[in-house]
Amino acid sequence: MTSKRPSFTDEEALAFHRYPQPGKLSVTPTKPMATQKDLSLAYSPGVAIPVLAIAANPELAYDYTSKGNMVAVITNGTAILGLGDLGPMASKPVMEGKSVLFKRFADVDSIDIEVDEKDPQKFIDCVRAIGATWGGINLEDIKAPECFIIESELREMLDIPVFHDDQHGTAIIATAGLINACEITGRKLSDCKVVISGAGAAGLSVAGLIRHLGVKRDNILMVDRQGVIYEGRLAEAFEGADVFMGLSAKGTVNKAMVKSMAKNPMIFPMANPDPEITPEEILEVRTDAIIATGRSDYPNQINNVLGFPYIFRGALDVRARTINEEMKVAAAKALAQLAREDVPDEVAAAYAGARPTFGRDYIIPAPFDPRLIWYVPPFIAQAAMDTGVARKPIADMGAYRDSLAQRLDPAASFLQRVYGKVRSEKPKRVVFAEGEEPAVIRAAWQFKTQELGEPILVGRDEQVTRNMQLLGIPAGELQIMNARVSANNEAYTEFLYKRLQRKGYLQRDAQRMINQDRNVFGATMVALGHADGMVTGVTRNYATSLSDVLQAIDQREDTRPIGVSIIIGKTGPIIIADTSVTEMPGAEELADIAVSAAKAAQKLGFTPKVAFLSYSTFGNPPGER
Repeated sequence: MTSKRPSFTDEEALAFHRYPQPGKLSVTPTKPMATQKDLSLAYSPGVAIPVLAIAANPELAYDYTSKGNMVAVITNGTAILGLGDLGPMASKPVMEGKSVLFKRFADVDSIDIEVDEKDPQKFIDCVRAIGATWGGINLEDIKAPECFIIESELREMLDIPVFHDDQHGTAIIATAGLINACEITGRKLSDCKVVISGAGAAGLSVAGLIRHLGVKRDNILMVDRQGVIYEGRLAEAFEGADVFMGLSAKGTVNKAMVKSMAKNPMIFPMANPDPEITPEEILEVRTDAIIATGRSDYPNQINNVLGFPYIFRGALDVRARTINEEMKVAAAKALAQLAREDVPDEVAAAYAGARPTFGRDYIIPAPFDPRLIWYVPPFIAQAAMDTGVARKPIADMGAYRDSLAQRLDPAASFLQRVYGKVRSEKPKRVVFAEGEEPAVIRAAWQFKTQELGEPILVGRDEQVTRNMQLLGIPAGELQIMNARVSANNEAYTEFLYKRLQRKGYLQRDAQRMINQDRNVFGATMVALGHADGMVTGVTRNYATSLSDVLQAIDQREDTRPIGVSIIIGKTGPIIIADTSVTEMPGAEELADIAVSAAKAAQKLGFTPKVAFLSYSTFGNPPGER
């Protein structure tokens, strides 16, 4: 385990925040402002109508203003990152950054508010007076113990979520990691002896949350640098401990302390920028440790961005009055559960192609896991409904998940439309010709679990089964067809020979192709009605794959084969054809391509509008035009 901390110069950081426009936030109108009528509706006199409606019923502010999707990030700058009390204006870049993260990860609009007031009561009075403006409040970078007083009183005064992320965010993510670490080591939370270093906001919140999940009070030992436990006894606290949660400072822990811990210790040194003890130092004396830090250059980063965007997303969507303990527990459990599932390609790409799997080095989801937006908020929303703090309960949680997926990913809306059409028809049997490939196995498994049809993997049983096991897919859940030993080989060979004998192929050639060529085998299954469709092209290029398929399947007389690509944008899908088959189409070919592409659009449920490009701007084949 080696650190690869990203580096940049001070000048780069300043330039990033200054250019091309100072800061990281701007305001984008959600309504058109192109005509006089638009302006009249947006402001005077049209704006008077919602004004009167809200005056009569303040709850209508959620319907006629941005309140329901707006969070205020509020600070007084008394505890900025690890830099200390530098004042409210110095905290503004951090607060803008927090607002950007809300938007980037959960499509929550946000504004930063810097309050020049250190007195807790005056700060509370200020925020209380303007609190109803937003759907929720994220308190940030406020020093302890004032942060406890401020959050507690504002939660009592306001009927919107008030959440101190420095306190609860770290606790939620760390608890998710602890749940999975216990799963890996075969422990129960109720049996764990826990040492927590740092009795500040985050440390106290960690203690409270893990107690809520079952850790016994007597099994939690909290250490503070001011001397709740003095140096001589800190080492004693580590003896036989199962868990260390570090929320203090660099150098608090040494190798001797770690060495004295129980078997398979769970060690989370989360101080930033430098942990209480580095993973390298831990592994020198404890190779059996499960380690998580606050750093992005080590595995298992305890990163608050896994929590606050999705917690507020779920809370806002049910118009929750607060974020209670049950909602925090739900967030921790959701994150723990997500980490156990097979990761998508986007996450693998972030790990330089080395696909992470649930285990000692992957107990917490990656921050860029695209599933977080639709996976975590429903847990929060459900907990809010179950505990009676939701003003707008969600009736259809499945539809809610779909809507969440569509918020950040335009492709999700398109795919949900396609999935719905597929599910409305008779289930199809689809051959996945390259069935030994891990990516193909994952795709086939998702095809089945999403109830889109019945996949058939072509490959050697032992190889497919081995890769399924590595991917965590239960054995026996996917149908495997070994082309070499299939009971249908004789019939397939005879069919292929009859098609190809006048092209110079011998029967043994047909038999060899059926036995050894996965594409020809799969296409023959489709041709003889043993499957309804086929997926291929992962290990072979398009032209080769198409040629293989045409050995067994003829093109329809009334059309020609075309390649179709689909571009998904915010305005909807654009179907482009022919991108793969006919390299230099003439007028007749272009007409056929247009008709086929229009039919493809109709099949997907869209009304086609056809446009012709006379000349490509990229990738033209050489030759005269």
